[in-house]
Amino acid sequence: MRKVVATQKAPAAIGPYSQGIIAGPFLYASGQIPIDPATGGIKGEDILEQAEQVMKNVGAILEEAGYRYDDVVKTTCFLADMDDFAAFNGVYEKYFTGKPARSCVAVKQLPKNVLCEVEVTAYHE
Repeated sequence: MRKVVATQKAPAAIGPYSQGIIAGPFLYASGQIPIDPATGGIKGEDILEQAEQVMKNVGAILEEAGYRYDDVVKTTCFLADMDDFAAFNGVYEKYFTGKPARSCVAVKQLPKNVLCEVEVTAYHE
């Protein structure tokens, strides 16, 4: 079974990809940046505000697919600046209380020059 996930509560895909794909018991969600789905603009000036919006966007995709944050088994986090690592973690740990496996890397640049992006893989039976 393969199903495309799409919700208006998260930013629409702006290219040839889906917000998420359910394949069997897994959800593979595309990376989310701090776009406010209501306005299409970047929400937040600093890492705390932007990370909060990213987590809301991730949560909207999880919810649409019938998953929860606790179903997330792996995250990949991208930061524009590793100096934001501690502040980002402060937001991240409020949402991912189940402590999924994680990779977190600094990258040269993120889409729309945002400060963070998060993609997730979730599982439930």
